[in-house]
Amino acid sequence: MTTIQTPTRAPNQPHSGEGLFSFPHPVNEVSARIVAGAAATLALVTIAFDLRWMTAVIAYGFVARVLTGPTLSPLGQIVTRWITPRLPIAPKFVAGPPKRFAQGIGAVLSVTAAVLALGFGQTGTAYVLLGMLAVAASLEAVFALCLGCKIFALLIRAGLIPEQVCARCASV
Repeated sequence: MTTIQTPTRAPNQPHSGEGLFSFPHPVNEVSARIVAGAAATLALVTIAFDLRWMTAVIAYGFVARVLTGPTLSPLGQIVTRWITPRLPIAPKFVAGPPKRFAQGIGAVLSVTAAVLALGFGQTGTAYVLLGMLAVAASLEAVFALCLGCKIFALLIRAGLIPEQVCARCASV
């Protein structure tokens, strides 16, 4: 992913002032990785302790983040307001649209898992989806490898996402 050098807001400020249903651009990758680590942990705890109800909590978090960035996400708020500002790590800004796309993939997986687990009692299939989510989120958290971002770049190269959606992302 291409690093963005010029932030559009203060480095550790929460997403605000861009409208409720918007997503930050650029995104502080430090915050994104912390959120990913927490999402992976929640998914693994849900599977390990057979907490079917937690699939709805995870799904809410992803839907909230894809729609509003950290604004309506309790996890996003905790990370951007409390955790990241207290870390002795410089912010690293990356493009927002690929991160939003990645959150969208997480939303699809987690909402599907919640519907399967809570609506149809199909916990096995739901937990497979949460396991996939946990793997992808862990790769982001530990190695800064955003699978959704890689897919986004491939879709731009294939012409399925117009380059103007994220002109600064085209070289990802």
